[in-house]
Amino acid sequence: MSLPVIHLLGMKVTPGELPELHQELSRLIHRKKPGIILCGNVYSLNLCRQYPWLAAFYEQADIVYLDGAGISLGARLLGLGHFRRTTMHEWIWPLTTYLAQQGHSLYLLGNPPGVADRAAAHLQSSVPRLRIKGSHHGYFAKEGPENDAVIAEINRRAPDVLMVGFGMPLEQRWILDNHRRINARVFWEVGAAFEFWAGVTPACPQWLGDLGLNWLFRLLLEPRRLAHRYIWGNANFVHLLLKEKLASS
Repeated sequence: MSLPVIHLLGMKVTPGELPELHQELSRLIHRKKPGIILCGNVYSLNLCRQYPWLAAFYEQADIVYLDGAGISLGARLLGLGHFRRTTMHEWIWPLTTYLAQQGHSLYLLGNPPGVADRAAAHLQSSVPRLRIKGSHHGYFAKEGPENDAVIAEINRRAPDVLMVGFGMPLEQRWILDNHRRINARVFWEVGAAFEFWAGVTPACPQWLGDLGLNWLFRLLLEPRRLAHRYIWGNANFVHLLLKEKLASS
């Protein structure tokens, strides 16, 4: 079974329900070629339009899950289909349960020192059968001896799934540049997810998330850092959507 593929304003997205995404994840783990999982949201779409290499990387990815209400709304507006979003905050518990049931292993790489360790400990305590091979912070040089040492450590652990959280587009660039050197089956970019799992950053309340306002919650938490991403980025996305809608009318 393969996931459906749509293209929204030039970015590839592969919507799917959790059982479909889990089945595809297992397929990627068992095949010979490394698998790539990326998230599809308004920020990544804007970055894909800014960086041609990133758009090309999304095109070759195996899974681009629908991570955001904006992409779901855009798909409906342009007549591409009605798809439910899948955020990492909501997905992580069904995902870790599935990984444990299947015996798939995990390695967490990224975020500030100590965060990945705490996230790993929290996941392990919540799902005791989960096989976590290791964790490492993301504050290291992304090329040269430091990078080589981190890769060597991951290779010693040989996880099925390597989750990478450096922030966009650095994490995609690092996966693109290094995935063929690393002994992991699937490479998954997760942004700041470890901070939520570790309890370092508050998670968006369920009722606000159900309204598609995760971005607003994060903006209120970090207005200086995220204002450009969400205020300008969302406005640009709406402009592009309306322009595409008018052009296709």
